[in-house]
Amino acid sequence: MTRLRDLGIAIGELPTGPHNAITDIPGTLVGHSTIIHDEPRIARTGVTIVMPNEGDIWRRPVFAAYHSFNGCGEMTGLLWVDESGQLSHPVAITNTHHVGTVHEALIAYAQEYGHTEHGSLPVVAETWDGWLNDMDGFHLKAEHVYRALGSLAGGQVAEGNVGGGTGMICHEFKGGIGTSSRVVETKSGTYTVGALVQANHGSREDFRVNGVPVGRLVDPIGTPVPWAEPADSSSVIVIVGTDAPLLPFQCRRMAKRATVGFARAGGVGHNGSGDIFLAFATGNELGQAEGPRTLRMVPNQHLNQMFVAVAEAVEEAIVNAVVAAETMIGWQGHTAYGLSVDELATIMADYPSTDRRSPRAPHHQ
Repeated sequence: MTRLRDLGIAIGELPTGPHNAITDIPGTLVGHSTIIHDEPRIARTGVTIVMPNEGDIWRRPVFAAYHSFNGCGEMTGLLWVDESGQLSHPVAITNTHHVGTVHEALIAYAQEYGHTEHGSLPVVAETWDGWLNDMDGFHLKAEHVYRALGSLAGGQVAEGNVGGGTGMICHEFKGGIGTSSRVVETKSGTYTVGALVQANHGSREDFRVNGVPVGRLVDPIGTPVPWAEPADSSSVIVIVGTDAPLLPFQCRRMAKRATVGFARAGGVGHNGSGDIFLAFATGNELGQAEGPRTLRMVPNQHLNQMFVAVAEAVEEAIVNAVVAAETMIGWQGHTAYGLSVDELATIMADYPSTDRRSPRAPHHQ
């Protein structure tokens, strides 16, 4: 698996965590289940799960909030996240037709393993993979959700054609799952910010890497767009996390900043796009103890660098999704071509550096 930094290309100025992944947030795990087969029907799909707090999210919820940049999509459970200010389930990301299956499987899993006694409102998000995947085949079953839960792990995260991102297309290249992280020094302490995306959005001409208009410079003959006629943009799901002690309204502020990274990579928020961003913070302990509890909060005036971190991590996660993804042939012979990493490296090396974003001066807040 190739990542952007394997090509000597770095986005932003903040340092990454050790794995440059959302799993750099202590206790945050990611699992995938990938479904690829041609019989009896063509499947190019799957599910990806993000689990904070070492798999104990049901008993140890985290503060969370969301932002819908463009709402032509689905993420279940957001009304309760908004009402309670907490995330108390793992977050699953799949395709449009499998939201119900994944939702039901997460409830069954929680009941089977004694994680809930009074019902469940799982968080399940989707993007549309119907160009490469025969979605009406309903390939994903509860066993695949259990498999993803069983594969939850920290460390390096598989990207590209994996899990929920298996059949996704981003900026008219093959897309999918991507992740990145940043380490932030503030006056309140040093924290990690991470992002994981399921990237299935955008036009080729808008795609940018660290400010370079790569989508306009890629040879369209060598790397054709998937379709003959322009298509309405699809969607992106962004999960942002941090180990900082943030309150729900601050999580919402973090979720909103995912829009900046999305835009830097070329996202616009087209009419047909479901661009939904969820942010969680693990820095407060919200276990099941009775009675009042003491909470901590990073002061709002110390959040600027964390906002920068969100923007950088989301931007790089989207690019990582494209860089890691490989050409895929799917339903009805449709093909989504992977971005050539050699061509990308050449474009980035040859593009005038004076036209890129100017580096920021070091600043800690």
